[in-house]
Amino acid sequence: MNRFEGDAVLVTGSTRGIGEGVARRFAREGASVVVTGRTAEDGEATAEAIRESGGDATFVRADMRDPDDIAALVDATAEEYDGIDVLVNNAGVETNTSVTEATMDDWDLVLETDFRAYWLTAKRAVEHMDEGAIVNVSSNHAFVTMPQMFPYNAVKAGIDGMTRAMALDLGPDIRVNTVNPGWVEVERTEAGLSAEKRDHLESIHPAGRIGDPEDVAGAVTYLASDDAAYVTGTSLLVDGGRTAVMQDDTLPEYNAD
Repeated sequence: MNRFEGDAVLVTGSTRGIGEGVARRFAREGASVVVTGRTAEDGEATAEAIRESGGDATFVRADMRDPDDIAALVDATAEEYDGIDVLVNNAGVETNTSVTEATMDDWDLVLETDFRAYWLTAKRAVEHMDEGAIVNVSSNHAFVTMPQMFPYNAVKAGIDGMTRAMALDLGPDIRVNTVNPGWVEVERTEAGLSAEKRDHLESIHPAGRIGDPEDVAGAVTYLASDDAAYVTGTSLLVDGGRTAVMQDDTLPEYNAD
């Protein structure tokens, strides 16, 4: 699997979690990867792990809330690898707040990190892309949601709309798609995940389990590859079938023996 041999790939928010899994997957498939995030120690460790596994990776520190950092990150990627072939917008944060509880600080944090940064990074990256692909990582909260997830859920729906706008404005040379993960087991979600809660979560997913970063990485690399050459402007749910569920108490226990 060398679908990205010779390609330069920038993955934002890739020092851990889904972004790290995506960066590792691209590197395994031959890409030169730029890892980025706010924490230099984590970023350097991720890039070094990729290199130790035989891949090519460089870490560039950036705060995605800072437009100057974004511009410097994109330009450094293009300079290091003589252009950009794939951009994966992945960096994101959330607040556990409702519509009435959310403050302006909550709004600014999520909108600037999860939404504005996607636009600014893509806008700068296309200056260095003759052709290629952009994949925006959103969430199944763009389709269905729950209380105490505002403005995260609103932004994730907005990302899908932004993807469609980008696909129209950047085609045909640059394809743009969204991946919408569901429950994925990363450091942040593992913290409060007891054995009992894990069993329950697995039982309400038609796939019989919750996801991991590799599940998302597989979808991202597909959409970025020539295998998806006729796919643009779409959103791909990667949630183990969870969004197909209307009512939990009608389900069989998918993880039952």
